[in-house]
Amino acid sequence: MNLIIVKIGGNAISKLNSDFFEQLRQWRQAGKKVLLIHGGGPQISKLSAQLNVPTHKENGIRVTDQETLALTKMVLLGNTQPALLLRLAQEGLAAIGLNASDQQLLTGTYVDQAAYGAVGSITGVNELALSKILNGQVGVLAPLALTRDGKWLNVNADTAAADVARLLKASQLYLLTDVPGVLKDGKVISAMIPQDLPQLIEDKVITDGMQPKLSAAVRAVHAGVQAVRITDQLTHPGTTLKMEAND
Repeated sequence: MNLIIVKIGGNAISKLNSDFFEQLRQWRQAGKKVLLIHGGGPQISKLSAQLNVPTHKENGIRVTDQETLALTKMVLLGNTQPALLLRLAQEGLAAIGLNASDQQLLTGTYVDQAAYGAVGSITGVNELALSKILNGQVGVLAPLALTRDGKWLNVNADTAAADVARLLKASQLYLLTDVPGVLKDGKVISAMIPQDLPQLIEDKVITDGMQPKLSAAVRAVHAGVQAVRITDQLTHPGTTLKMEAND
């Protein structure tokens, strides 16, 4: 599938500029399929605090009991997704909101139910259905999955984007973040290969916040995604992760 996937964090939705929408428009005009996968972590934390629902993280993963899962679905499907769809409509881009239950788009499995509750990873995508949906419009997909027996799973948005890109062999994956790329001594590392990661982690260039993004990115390029870009804007090159030329 000639597909470009863009992951957008919950905070980033309100900060998207005209260049972002113009890039989407150019991709669509060039015949590329575009899928946006949106997060909502800050909004979930805020609502949890307002409702006095404890937030607990283990190894950077939000432990998701049934109450937290309900809040997560409420925020993703009732807040952040409509906000992003509204922005797209205001920019004249045809778009559709999607979730795992639409034609069983995303199936998944528990990461570690005993440790994290209803936290999952994506194991399957209904490629035929998604391809048809994306023919005429931009897809806006929430990072939730369904088990084979219909249980909802909360999936980290970076992981979800990388998993979908990997399973569909997307041509490009963009992980939008609040920094212009992976920074070393205040400067963006323009290009990386997977073998660079261990040393960069050891040197504390890549810290806890960036590690999950890069781990997801590595899995994607190993599975055939041509390039993963970590950046704060689609029009900025940021950090590009690729396999070595001879791989």
